Amino acid sequence: MTPAGTAQPWRPASRATYTVLFVCFLAILFEGYDVGVMGAVLPTLADDRNWNLTPLELGALSSYALVGMFFGAFLIGTLSEMIGRRRMLLLCVSLFSLTMLGASYAPTPAIFGVLRFIGGLGLGGVIPVAAALTIEYSPPHRRSFNYGLMYSGYSVGILCAALIAMWLLPSLGWRGVIGLGAVPMVLIPLMAWLLPESLEYLVGQGRIDEAQALADRTGHGRLPSQAGPANSAARATWRDVMSSMFARKQLRATACFWIALFFGLLLVYGLNTWLPTIMRKNGYDLGSSLSFLVIFSLASAVGGLFLGSAADRIGARGTVAVFYLIGALAIGALMFRNSVAVNYLLVALAGVGSVSASLILTGHLAGYYPAHARAAATGWALSFARFGAMSGPLVGGYVAGSGLSFGWNFITFSIAGLAAALAVALLPSARQPVVVARAGQQSNA
Repeated sequence: MTPAGTAQPWRPASRATYTVLFVCFLAILFEGYDVGVMGAVLPTLADDRNWNLTPLELGALSSYALVGMFFGAFLIGTLSEMIGRRRMLLLCVSLFSLTMLGASYAPTPAIFGVLRFIGGLGLGGVIPVAAALTIEYSPPHRRSFNYGLMYSGYSVGILCAALIAMWLLPSLGWRGVIGLGAVPMVLIPLMAWLLPESLEYLVGQGRIDEAQALADRTGHGRLPSQAGPANSAARATWRDVMSSMFARKQLRATACFWIALFFGLLLVYGLNTWLPTIMRKNGYDLGSSLSFLVIFSLASAVGGLFLGSAADRIGARGTVAVFYLIGALAIGALMFRNSVAVNYLLVALAGVGSVSASLILTGHLAGYYPAHARAAATGWALSFARFGAMSGPLVGGYVAGSGLSFGWNFITFSIAGLAAALAVALLPSARQPVVVARAGQQSNA
């Protein structure tokens, strides 16, 4: 047992923190482009007479990647605790980048869907692994802010997809814009060179000498202690990881996290996919309807930093619940005939109250569970939430093709925001922060 006087909060070296943030930011940016590009090209894809897709078929086509993300999140998130977080992050980025190139040449919707599903496996694995690495390499008092900074790459990626679509769709068509999603392959060697392995993973696997060498090389000096049953002398097992999520004392938290992220991702993917199309149906041309996606993405990128800072100061639970509520109200207000300026403001609030709130909640989740289960707990929660993500485009497609009035698009998504806010409000208090100890010692978490 570590003496009480030697236990202190886990504070990694700044150099390692910034390096991990940069690499994870890039990985999430690439993911954001991959996800956002479907919403950006959807109006053009709908006009493609070679495929002649209905609104419901368009929604289904957008959901193939989300089905893959469902399996990728819990499989890769859990495997990363067994074979390494660094390796899995690089593998995931490579996988979804290559399938974007393949999808740009797909001759039929079926082949397009299969490639999007395979790419979704990688997309689903990036978030839990990047979340675990970012939380691990961030000091406790800046975890939410650093996570918001890292995850702002997601919104920047969506923003890039919208801007590139506005610029290149007329000349390259939807296939060219999707094919640009393969560009990240060029940066994989740089990411591999910069990214260190997870110290928590090495300690959890009993590889103490390697962990200490990495800690000395990156300027840490100390090693993170493992919370729960894993410690510096024993490997974290599958049973250890599962009990960290499903033990009786954790069931309420696990249920609240899963439900909130279900509705949060329904909002994120539903609006990302259908916002340009909905605004176009309301009388805006293609260029101006895509500008709503630009505002949505830009606001959520900046909002993630604001919410992260607020969460570090006043608590993640209250911050996220309030902004889910604000987002729900803003989405509902879009059903009225507002001026363009007011609609831009409401879309910006919707972005903060959906994407930004969900990303801060995911960071809170990664820090809530023991160190040896960070990626797995995040992955399992996001896998369940993928049902919401898959439902988002389908719900939007159903409403668009059902003949219901224009306002029902926003009423439906507003209800999802209210449900997410309620689930977050019911979360129990967070766990105590992880403490550190010299290699070879054990400590309470």
